[in-house]
Amino acid sequence: AKRLLKSVKINHPRSMSRKPSLRQLRNAESPSRLSTSLVLPSADLWSGWFDGSAAPNPGRIGIGVLLISPGGERFNTSLKTSFHGCSNEAELHALIAALEFALEASCRRLILHGDSQVAIRYVDGEDQTRIPRLTSLIVTAQRLQAHFDLLQLRWVPRHRNAEADQLSRAALGSACESLSSHP
Repeated sequence: AKRLLKSVKINHPRSMSRKPSLRQLRNAESPSRLSTSLVLPSADLWSGWFDGSAAPNPGRIGIGVLLISPGGERFNTSLKTSFHGCSNEAELHALIAALEFALEASCRRLILHGDSQVAIRYVDGEDQTRIPRLTSLIVTAQRLQAHFDLLQLRWVPRHRNAEADQLSRAALGSACESLSSHP
């Protein structure tokens, strides 16, 4: 647990989450999912980072996901998908993949970081879109949220999401190859 605290503190000094929107408070099933207080590392708290790339934009979609278990074990995924779309679609696909990989690893408490304000705000319900391609991805991500006891989506600047960014770009740079070590 100390190793995880040090890692999160050094790499991501922003330890407070955003305040939930009125819509989130109204629709919250569990108050713990919307906590605005400092979430301290515990025996079951995971950290994650996601990024999606589209090349060209719109174009082929690659995703990168990094998950770190409470014990410090790292799970990296660089995956070229069969999807085509814009960068917002790529980010939503990456967020969904991060949630799916976390659930496969039996993670129930996760702080997930990404550099896409659009993806995070849509999935958190702070913004809406009428674009059907995005709406279906948002609904999928929101359904996955229900499987977590605690899930915080946090925006980070691109330079603080470099590893996930490298993984998503590597997916597009290598032919259909997957560099996956997820559980």
